[in-house]
Parts: sequence; structure tokens; C-alpha cells
Amino acid sequence: MGALLVVSLGSFLSVGQPKDPIFQIFCFSLGLVALSLTWTLFRRAKLSAALGLPRHATAGEPLRYAVRLENVGKHKLSGLRLTQTPPDPRPSFEEFAGTPEPGEEERNVFDRTMVFYRWQWLTARKGGFTARESRETFSLAPGESRRVSMELTPSRRGVIPMGDVRALLPDPLGFFQKCSRTKSTPTRLVVLPKRHRLPQLTMPGSAAFRIGGEETSNAIGSAGEFVGLREYRPGDPLRQIHWKSWAHTGRPMVKELEDTFYPRYALVLDTFPGSPDSAVFEDMISVAASFIVGLDRNESLLDLMFIAGEAHTVTAGRGMERMEKLLEVLAGVELEHGSRLDLLAQTVIRHREKMTSCLLVLNGWDDTRAEFVKSLLKAAIPCVPLVVGNGAAPPGLIGHWLECGEIARDLLRLPTRLSAAS
Repeated sequence: MGALLVVSLGSFLSVGQPKDPIFQIFCFSLGLVALSLTWTLFRRAKLSAALGLPRHATAGEPLRYAVRLENVGKHKLSGLRLTQTPPDPRPSFEEFAGTPEPGEEERNVFDRTMVFYRWQWLTARKGGFTARESRETFSLAPGESRRVSMELTPSRRGVIPMGDVRALLPDPLGFFQKCSRTKSTPTRLVVLPKRHRLPQLTMPGSAAFRIGGEETSNAIGSAGEFVGLREYRPGDPLRQIHWKSWAHTGRPMVKELEDTFYPRYALVLDTFPGSPDSAVFEDMISVAASFIVGLDRNESLLDLMFIAGEAHTVTAGRGMERMEKLLEVLAGVELEHGSRLDLLAQTVIRHREKMTSCLLVLNGWDDTRAEFVKSLLKAAIPCVPLVVGNGAAPPGLIGHWLECGEIARDLLRLPTRLSAAS
């Protein structure tokens, strides 16, 4: 920038009354810029890159990873640096035309006509991450490979396509640099929702004991106290065989254990439009992710229920899927069009015999959501509503109010023993 500024000032001052010193400075700086630009245009690089990404990242938290870079060309490359280019954030025409910016109706007529701010909002919303250039500058001989440390910060949850690694090739004077694509295999990065710390919470309800509960037994298994011995039956797990008794009697014997049942909670996510602010829904996802991580995963089961086109129920916990599975599902959940809280209520009521209690994460508070909570209470389901919205809590609220933008603060203010709504 300084060299270009000197060229511009020199050309301006040389007009009309040229002076030798100024003209010499102008010619010297112009020659440097021309030489650097020409050198940069003719730089070439043939590179192969392999990304060593972790399985998961978290929205808003820096991620460090390694890139294995190899020079597959015939010339030595000096002064290299790497950068990771995010995916194209431009929205499609349908998305641009059908997704208004929150608060767009309050803008002036010119802004509403040109809708430039809507374009800015959509591109910022779809931006995958911000990446930093590699800190070190290095050289690569032909056929040489090197491990380069990189860092990026995901700006949103979801699945982000990766693989656009580019090499920065500066000229020897450092005036310009060329950005060259590398040959890399496309991959993806699963960005989990942001999580917040929770107090030591106790959910309402207790574990139910059901004799002969085949579904629950298959999910959790028998892990209670030793009751006695019996003969082996087809289908008994091998780990329950009592080898000493088998050797003593000559017949396979198995240990009979008392059936143990653990609490089974339902985490119900409201995916329907409520608050006009899109940040409210993202805070709802963070609240749900915080409870997935915060609940005792070793001593309970957790059912995540939501509507995405149709009713979905994903179970994790003891003897089932890992909790990371629920976080991966949450990373891809989007806001639905229309309101089908009745279908969500039917899904929850259909599973009421299995659940100990139910945690509701609601998008704002209105008459429709009030009826939704009341329908679950009429079905004798212990519910703990967590309502996310802007500003102060509305009148007639059932449950706990979490203010958008202050989720971390309000979650820590929750009572240690959560009580069911009534």
C-alpha cells in the first residue's frame, strides 16, 4: 500500500513542473511495483493437501487442526503460507426472496426496496467460519511434505463443507501475493451447538420398575443385585454365564440378576416459528444442547423429540447411542414453516408410559404454546417448560423464562430441584 501511495503521489507531483528527485522516486517506486506484480503473476504452485480435522467442533470456539501439505510440482517453493477458504455464503434466489431480515419492516422505503441489508444478513448467517492464515512461513522442495498447523472459528452450527485450502505465494519484496488452490479431498466438519454450564439439577419424577419390560431391558440390561442361578436359555448374554457352576454341574448355568430401570427423560424441542428474532431459535438449540451434556448420561436415558417434516425421536444414554449423537442431530435442526404443535403433543403423549419427566424448550410464549403445555399436563406428564424469548417474561407464563442473549446467566439461576408445572 505504501509503494502504491508513493507511485500515486509521484505521478501527481510530476505533472506540470517535473523535478528530478520526485521523478526519480516515481520511476523507482513504479519499477518496484511493476517488478513485484510481474513476479507474482508468474508464480506457480502444485500442491496436495490433506486435512486432519477432528470429528466435531463447537460453534464460536477456536478449532486447531493440521494440514499435511506436499509439493507435487518440479520447482522449490519459498515463503509459503496456507489459508482455509469458507464455503460460498451467497443465498439462493428462493432463499433471498422468501427470507426477510428480522425487523426489516422498520427500515426506510429505500432499504426495503433495495434489500441490500437482507443480503448482508443472509450472507453473514450462512458464513461457515473465519479462518486465520498459518502463522509460520515455510519452504517446500519438490516431493517434500510438511505438517502445517491451522486454526479456524466456526460461526454457526451445522455441517460445513471443507477442503478449499489455498497457498499464499508472496513476491520477494512482499508487495503482492498470489492465492493458489491446492489439490485436496473435499470433506466436512460437524459443528455442534454452543453449550452453557448448568447447575447441579435434579429432574422431577423417579425411575419406574416394570416387570418383564422387554424394550427397557433390551435398552438398559440387567445390572441389579445377584438373585440366583438358573440353566442357560438361548439368547442369554455370555457375560452372565457362571463358569464355576457349569464346571461343577456339567450344564451351562447363568447368573440371574435383578432387573434395574433408570430414569428416562424426554427433551422436547419446539421447532415452530414463535419469536420473530432468529437468534431466539439458536439460543433454544444451545439450551437443549446444554441439558444433553448436563444430565447424568450414565444413569439415565434421554429422548430428543422434535418435528422436522415429521415427528422424530432420538434416544441416547445408558446402553443406547452416545450423547454426541443427539448433539449431531441438534446441529442440523432447522426452524419449520407453519405450526404443528398438535403433532408434537401427540408424539410426547404416545411415549408417556416410558418417560419419567419431560423438559420442554419453547420458542416464545403465546396462546398456542400455553394450550400445548396444558394438553401435556392433562395427560399426567410431569413437564418442566423452559421458554426462550426477548425481554421480560410475559404474563401468564408457565415454567421458566430464559432471556435471549442472557442464556448462560438464566440457566445458572434455575432452581437446583426442578419442579413440574401444574
